[in-house]
Amino acid sequence: MAGRLSGKVAVITGGTSGIGAATAELFVAEGAEVLLTGRSRDKGKALAKKLGDAAVYHEADVTQEADVKATVDRALERFGKLDVLFNNAGGPTPGDVTGMTPEQIRYGVDLLLTSVALGIRYAIEPMKAAGGGSIINNSSIAGLRYRQGNVLYSVLKAAVSHYTRMAGIELGPHSIRVNTISPGAIATPIFWGGSARANMLSDEDNERKMQKLQNNLSRATPLPRSGLSVDIAEAALFLASDAGSYVNCHDLVVDGGRTSMFMEPPAPGSS
Repeated sequence: MAGRLSGKVAVITGGTSGIGAATAELFVAEGAEVLLTGRSRDKGKALAKKLGDAAVYHEADVTQEADVKATVDRALERFGKLDVLFNNAGGPTPGDVTGMTPEQIRYGVDLLLTSVALGIRYAIEPMKAAGGGSIINNSSIAGLRYRQGNVLYSVLKAAVSHYTRMAGIELGPHSIRVNTISPGAIATPIFWGGSARANMLSDEDNERKMQKLQNNLSRATPLPRSGLSVDIAEAALFLASDAGSYVNCHDLVVDGGRTSMFMEPPAPGSS
């Protein structure tokens, strides 16, 4: 039986570790050709080599417009078309109400929102040429509920989800679907500083931190385990495939039920 993404070409940003890497592996296994991006050159090249001829690594920083455009151009040069874009790249963005700085705001907007908007912009014409496509933006339950991330991160993820709905309305007539995935308690290196921090640690240290994190997150949802990168990859596969061909402007929450749990309010005077 043919894979669920047979004949499709996908771009995955932030594809060198965590959710992006798991999605790249699953997409290739399901028949897609994949261009994965990220700033971790060694990890990106190693993953692309592992995945074989169906994958290629392209070094890119999604906070730079030229890099976003070059990513789409590289996919077209290598594979000839674009069917799927997973705007997955992100990372920690410090910024709370009492001490947020203009520098933090600018960085957060560039990393989490502008990168998505530009990714969509540069994917439009290639997807029109292909007869349609699927754009998936990685959001977060932080954009839905209080205390799932700091204030700036949460506000920007909410903006990503709403931008997705607006883009899906405008691009729907071109058979381009735009959806978000809002992960919950997913065990990835973002919890200890993102992929850049993880790259500085040994494999043993990263594995130890990951096991501890999974144990802690398993108590954060009604289900008795933490979320894993592959859980988000499977959601992305559904949205990218023909199985999700009538899903548009939707926020797919993958959180094990965490957003349905009661959350204690902050103590008076706390920040």
